[in-house]
Amino acid sequence: MAGVRVLDLTATLMGPYCTQIMADMGADVIKIESPQGDTTRYISDGHKPGMSGMFVNLNRGKRSVVIDLKSPGGTDILARLVRQNDVFVHSMRAEAIGRLGFDFESVRRLRPDIVYANLYGYGRDGCYAELPAYDDTIQGISGLAMLGAEISGAPRYAPTVVADKVAGLTATYAIAMALFHRERTGQGQEIEVGMFETMVSFLMAEHIGGALFDPPTSDPVYRRAVSPNRRPYETADGYVSVLIYNDRQWNHFLEIADRPEPLLDPRFASLASRSRHIDDVYAAIRTVMKSRRTREWLKDLQAAGIPAVPLKTLKELLHDPHLEQADFFVERDTKEGRLKFPGIPTRFSRTPGAIREAGPALGEHTVRVLQECGYGEDEIKAWLEAGTVRCGADAPATAAQGAGAPA
Repeated sequence: MAGVRVLDLTATLMGPYCTQIMADMGADVIKIESPQGDTTRYISDGHKPGMSGMFVNLNRGKRSVVIDLKSPGGTDILARLVRQNDVFVHSMRAEAIGRLGFDFESVRRLRPDIVYANLYGYGRDGCYAELPAYDDTIQGISGLAMLGAEISGAPRYAPTVVADKVAGLTATYAIAMALFHRERTGQGQEIEVGMFETMVSFLMAEHIGGALFDPPTSDPVYRRAVSPNRRPYETADGYVSVLIYNDRQWNHFLEIADRPEPLLDPRFASLASRSRHIDDVYAAIRTVMKSRRTREWLKDLQAAGIPAVPLKTLKELLHDPHLEQADFFVERDTKEGRLKFPGIPTRFSRTPGAIREAGPALGEHTVRVLQECGYGEDEIKAWLEAGTVRCGADAPATAAQGAGAPA
């Protein structure tokens, strides 16, 4: 994406994750921040205020420009920036971005071929459109939290901000497709990505099941995924993650386990029958797995081609041998010191991505970007003195949480 310029008016996680990927792939991402800055600057550990590990990673390779869009002249500066960028992406509510004068129709008048991406909690055409949205609430309303009740009897959230990240990934591919269309036709367009709609699509990929048909043949739930016994198996000395799925793998497992009685149930004889009785299958395997040590199971299961791996913590992954051999983590000296970035998960033979610099200090690039827009020294000085824009030295050391747009 070298040569593509992205104007990023997003905050928190969904939007910044989307634009992080574009920055890794070479795009010039200009992050527009309020004087208080993105909330993720302040919500996880870091070496200094306003530069948390979460922020520094999510916003790596971007440039920070602080503009007070509520001050006189702030929207004029943003309008000039729009004319010089290929992509406009925001995560504000439709009403808020409209009040500022930067809805799609307004932006298109400034840059007719703009690729304009709305990242919303809920799509504009439904009755939830004006509800505030965060990852927890989207997990709740999308059905994900209630899938946890199928397992434990009570709804629960996934231990990761999955809705934000899935929506961010969706926005990335949507923007890339729109840019491809522009390359062919010269036409820009408007994109809408709703976290709610994205998560429903994501979950229904497998859970739709028999509810796809008219009339439905079953409720929308993939029973294997919500079995209470679908969890790592306890061994004689620890745990192992294994999935014995097709008939070949099942027969190999019978031989490895010496054909114990719990596995010889006639209902387990075929994949189709095991699928209908999956909870009983998992329970039977659980009984058998306790008979041997983790290392013994892994040796035999992996030799038979059965998917089986040890359990690892996130801390252990920092020194995982496979990730080390694949050069996944990127260690480098940056303006924020020596950092160890999670790497780019995709590989390109001709146009590989690269992690460039740590996430920017608040307003670090304000002056430089304004100069690139054609503003002279006196104009920039006047904006700084008026508080319309701020550069790094003028940015406050701390900021109240709550700044920026909702995820």
